[in-house]
Amino acid sequence: MEILEHPLLRQLITVLVILIVAVVTNKVLRFIFNRYLENSAQTLNVDPTRYRFLKNALTAIIAVVALVFIFQSIPALQVFGTTLFAGAGVLTVIIGFASQQAFSNIISGVFIVISKPFRVGDIIRIGNIHGGMVEDITLRHTVIRNFENRRIIVPNSVISSETIENSSIFDPRICNFVFMGISYDSDVDKAIAIIQEEAEKHPDFLDNRTNDEIKNGQPAIVVRLTEFAESSVILRASVWSKDPGTGFAMKCDLHKSVKQRFDSEGIEIPFPYRTLVFKDPKESGNLLN
Repeated sequence: MEILEHPLLRQLITVLVILIVAVVTNKVLRFIFNRYLENSAQTLNVDPTRYRFLKNALTAIIAVVALVFIFQSIPALQVFGTTLFAGAGVLTVIIGFASQQAFSNIISGVFIVISKPFRVGDIIRIGNIHGGMVEDITLRHTVIRNFENRRIIVPNSVISSETIENSSIFDPRICNFVFMGISYDSDVDKAIAIIQEEAEKHPDFLDNRTNDEIKNGQPAIVVRLTEFAESSVILRASVWSKDPGTGFAMKCDLHKSVKQRFDSEGIEIPFPYRTLVFKDPKESGNLLN
């Protein structure tokens, strides 16, 4: 009992109890969010982004409250805190510069949750560099899983200043442009028919025509001649799929199947030719003379 009455030991026990209560409270509240709110989000088809952000914010709030209680419960820290705030003029400036980016990320995260340019689960591209599926939105950053299954950690303030391409926000369906080049001697109409047949046969092809377009006889796959290139005629097929991931796999399959059909039916896919001229050095010397 005498040991427990020692002031330093009592303070350590107090700090330990506060930390344990903070950790347990955080665990319990996160369990509640995971068990009920996210289940409700799936059942009611409600965006779970705000719940994830709220959980991260709640953890930060609990940590700050626990720190305040620790300062208030230990007299030595109370004196230190009073001294710290009393001479906080220079310190405030230092902390302000140091935390400017952190606060910018937090504010940007709040605006992302409110305006919802993307949500957890959306497939996005930030600028012309990073792209993938949004896994989480925290107070400081957004976690994106790219198509190589790697995680990209992007600060919220960076995302707020970039152009965001969202493939899932309203309609996940996507029009995939499939480009094929054929030689100038090849039959363009036959090549177009082959591309249309191969695309319509693919199991992931999505017929996106309206009833009026079907009645008017518009083809399910629109193929247009877009360019007369240096050594080929460029055809572009517009092929719809249910989402970007499915569309990418379908494009790869079509490249293969259309190439095989072209080979079997005499449609040439050209490649650049180079003519090399070798000269005899002696003859070159005579010409110079």
